[in-house]
Amino acid sequence: MQKLKVGMLLFPGVTILDFTGPYEVFAKAWCFEVVTIAETTDPVIAEGGLQLLANTTIADAPQLDVLFVPGGRGINDVLTNNNIIRFLQTQAAGARYFTSVCTGALVLAAAGLLDGYKATTHWRSLDLLRMFDVEVVQERIVKDRNRITGGGVTAGIDFGLLFTAMIGGEELAKVIQLQLEYNPQPPFHAGSPKTAELPVLQRARELTQQMFEVRRGIIKKLLETKVNS
Repeated sequence: MQKLKVGMLLFPGVTILDFTGPYEVFAKAWCFEVVTIAETTDPVIAEGGLQLLANTTIADAPQLDVLFVPGGRGINDVLTNNNIIRFLQTQAAGARYFTSVCTGALVLAAAGLLDGYKATTHWRSLDLLRMFDVEVVQERIVKDRNRITGGGVTAGIDFGLLFTAMIGGEELAKVIQLQLEYNPQPPFHAGSPKTAELPVLQRARELTQQMFEVRRGIIKKLLETKVNS
């Protein structure tokens, strides 16, 4: 079987685990060839300051079989970056799968690649995803035909394993899961708004409210521009 070429988008302000979770899975799977892609050849400064170097630029990227978009604070700029949006739209003509983790789904939606599909994103951004022509589902992983989207941050590992099972078989995915010793036993049950205590949920909402409002404003302007164009 020929390897699928997976293009993983990088941008300033990307959330590291959104990217590295699925990357770690894909890098161990014989069925994938991973290509990291950024707008330029400059180091990409992720959230927290870690520097990443992409394999290629959006201008020089080959045709991809799989598009993958992570999330992070930096998507605010990506949503209005015509070069990246056009890159995704152009690649879409030949790609077989369209995937994301966390708020990367908002970028796919902004490019029109989730129109009419079921999808998910980070719990805090579900209402933002609903602003697009998307059927929003609050699940860890949502698969609708050739669109596969993951929830927030740590869902990237689950997404990576599920997608690996789809392409390379369940046994391969299980072997990789064991290699990673992916056997979550969190010390608290606060990883979901459904299980977190009310004071924890309220504090998390307060800490993210400003970002939520800024992002909602960006999306509102994007949608207004589409309507008026």
